[in-house]
Amino acid sequence: MQATLHNPQETKTCAPVTDGRKLGNCLIANHKLKDLISNELRAVGFDVIPNEMATPRTVHLPVDHWIDVGALCLLARSDSPVCLKDKSGDLVAWVGANTPEECGGEVVTEADCFRIHYPWSLLELNEEVLGMMEGSQIAGDISPLAQVDGHLHLGVGSKILPGVVIEGNVIIGENCRIGPNAYIRGNTSIGDHCEIGNAVEIKNSIIYPYSKIKHLSYVGDSVLGSHVMLGAGTILANYRHDGTNHRSLVGGKLLDTGRIKFGAVLGDGVRTGVNTCVYPGRKIGPGRMTRPNSVVDRDLMNGVPGKGGVVPEARARLSADFNYNI
Repeated sequence: MQATLHNPQETKTCAPVTDGRKLGNCLIANHKLKDLISNELRAVGFDVIPNEMATPRTVHLPVDHWIDVGALCLLARSDSPVCLKDKSGDLVAWVGANTPEECGGEVVTEADCFRIHYPWSLLELNEEVLGMMEGSQIAGDISPLAQVDGHLHLGVGSKILPGVVIEGNVIIGENCRIGPNAYIRGNTSIGDHCEIGNAVEIKNSIIYPYSKIKHLSYVGDSVLGSHVMLGAGTILANYRHDGTNHRSLVGGKLLDTGRIKFGAVLGDGVRTGVNTCVYPGRKIGPGRMTRPNSVVDRDLMNGVPGKGGVVPEARARLSADFNYNI
């Protein structure tokens, strides 16, 4: 069996995580999404090949769906060009043609799957993948005065300092410094070269590499890009007073996220001033900054270089690391 991965046609709905980054390169459990899907396919016997090497028997997958690979095994046996769709009508995969438009048939799958269409979908997938973790893998150093309850993957060169408490399934990358007295819980992934300061609490979140969360801050059910720096006392709130689902503005429309707990989504290079409070469900675009004691009650997605919106140092760093043009 063969499979090939395609970039989805629409990625703007996952902004600001996909501003300057393809969806397949977004991180889930510290792995690129496209690598995670490829590994799942190989585990059940697929050869993952480039698009140009596809044959009429090759299964084609856009990387914006997470699906039980057993359904793809059945699709691979089809003798005619056919599209596989989920119960909502979204395209999941196809076989027998170069494009889905060339397929003459259509099959609806009952397999567990969901579309990775919005930033909160990344959180959902991160929760699912980390929820399947079995056992701990410790390559760094853990203070005897720290406490770990659950499964922990700790990268080479990383240090867990005294007073740190970790609960749940957590992945921490290489060369990170955690604590002292930090609290990390839920299904949380922290990328390489991150710093989590004194008395910081992180719950059920995705933190990209090279980000720093300074002391006395709270990050709940949030996604933080690379080179983000949260000033001391920054709060990324994740719960509405009325206990209802969070809504988030996408394409000018307020969408129900389906989540009672949902924090903020911060693009690469964001910096917050000390004591910044970010309302639940808000998004801050790449390179944006806030002043001390700011309250972010609406999305901040369009920075203006040189006008206080985008940090100049962040702009230079993003341009060098990710080929941004901001």
